[in-house]
Amino acid sequence: MVVAQHISMINKVKIIDIRAYVIDQAGSGGDYHDQKDGHWILDSSISTPMSTYSDFKKSRTSFGINVMKSIVVEVEASDGTIGVSTGQGGAPACYMIEQHFRRFIVGLDPRDINKAWDQMYRASMYYGGKGLPMWAISVVDIALWDLLGKIRKEPVYKMIGGAVRDEIELYCTGIRPDVAKDAGFIGGKMPLPFAPVDRKDGIKANVDHFQKMRNMVGPDFWLMADCWMSLDVPYAVELANAMREVDLYWIEEALHPGDMDGHKLLKERAPWMRWTTGEHEYTRYGFRKLIETRSIDILQPDVTWCGGLTELLRISAMAAAYDIPVVPHGSGAYSYHFVISQPHCPFCEYLNTSPDCLSFPSVFGNLFENEILPVNGKIKLDDKPGFGMNLNRNNLNMNRVFPANE
Repeated sequence: MVVAQHISMINKVKIIDIRAYVIDQAGSGGDYHDQKDGHWILDSSISTPMSTYSDFKKSRTSFGINVMKSIVVEVEASDGTIGVSTGQGGAPACYMIEQHFRRFIVGLDPRDINKAWDQMYRASMYYGGKGLPMWAISVVDIALWDLLGKIRKEPVYKMIGGAVRDEIELYCTGIRPDVAKDAGFIGGKMPLPFAPVDRKDGIKANVDHFQKMRNMVGPDFWLMADCWMSLDVPYAVELANAMREVDLYWIEEALHPGDMDGHKLLKERAPWMRWTTGEHEYTRYGFRKLIETRSIDILQPDVTWCGGLTELLRISAMAAAYDIPVVPHGSGAYSYHFVISQPHCPFCEYLNTSPDCLSFPSVFGNLFENEILPVNGKIKLDDKPGFGMNLNRNNLNMNRVFPANE
């Protein structure tokens, strides 16, 4: 009787509002670069696509990666339940959500997530199929999953198939893999300091940087290099050869994401190296060629960018058909709920947002009251509904910049 009443209640629920806010304070929300005390401030250099230009060589934030700002989306249902999510895209993403995508969300049955996604995607094609519009769609999609979980009183991972393991092992991204090892993580990923513009001296400096860390963490701890789209094929192959004694577990995102043929060349010319990418790729269409050509050893979509959980599940299904592991980029609890439900997702990333990486703070800062944190380098999910996080409205500066009908 209780179950029947609950089903009857769900059948009557409709979405009555969607709200999008810009977070006007550093360190809170989905843009992990926008940190109050700086982003990995101990690194004197980080290789980026802008490394060619000396004025913008010292950090990712120097060329404005954090100017878009974090956003929060709330989706409210007629029974008073509110789904919440965070991502990035700032005021432009909020405009798309409030002034455009709203028409596809308000009045919707909260269970019709595929319909919402398809309508938003088809209606936004003229914005371009990647980048900002997909950020906006992703955040709405995640909020819908959070809403549905809260209405059904189930965690998201239970709604997408349930757990295939008891806990999730994590590797840590930051500038102190040695500290991560002591904290129980299975591996550590560091940014590559020098780019092709630094020539031979840069190759040597990169090797020295990672060899120093290898000596600190020992031979059995995974050590990865994040190149962040800054290399070309010849340099990446040269780097792979030079790093052989360092024994990197993988080289990540060596090339511009549009260079699909380049990724295939990397695997052909340095087959012993694990090559990974996907953080800056979007939708199943963007991942299809990477999967079909087997150019990449591990795929790394970001759930807050690639199209949300709905699209990540489609990408994951394609990868599973080729036995390609999927290890999502960042995104905290959103990635944890996905990874724990997928047999071919063997571990997950914890992205360290502290400036010195000596501690392991919440991925989303103080945005949520109860964000789950690593314990001994692992995550164990509970049965809290949705993604299990409640918005922390105390001392949170949220600006609804484009309210509907105003």
